[in-house]
Amino acid sequence: MGTTIAFYILAAVAVFAALGVIVQKNIFRVALSLIVCLIAVAGIFVLLSADFLAAAQILVYVGAISVVIILAIMLTRQFAHGSQPNRLGLPALFVSVVLFALLVFAILGTNWKQSIEQPIADTTPALAKQLLGSSGFILPLEISAVLILAVVVGAIVIAREK
Repeated sequence: MGTTIAFYILAAVAVFAALGVIVQKNIFRVALSLIVCLIAVAGIFVLLSADFLAAAQILVYVGAISVVIILAIMLTRQFAHGSQPNRLGLPALFVSVVLFALLVFAILGTNWKQSIEQPIADTTPALAKQLLGSSGFILPLEISAVLILAVVVGAIVIAREK
């Protein structure tokens, strides 16, 4: 019962934060709403016993991507102007409603099977051993970290005033 209530609370937070991303005019507040939405999704992953996905969501999306987005907003100095009005709002609303109707149709029309097995207690050590152990995925991970660092340093150098 408590898990169900927590799920509905996190789902509501995620939906309202996603609506905040769409509706708000201030681009900095949009980025903050995106962070709240991503944290709520990580909370849903925790409720689903997907602790590795929750940690990856927090570390990668909230910790890295959102910070880079906020850094880009700050470096371009456009956060005071707000977003421009969109003339394609009505067609976007129509497409969104049609996609939502298709999703509801697919979800209600699917015969969902529920597993009676309990999830594995802790999935992170097993996944870490597979990803970073003897299989050799540590080198691409380190290369991507250096590449992201180079991109951030390059963005700071380009955006810096003369």
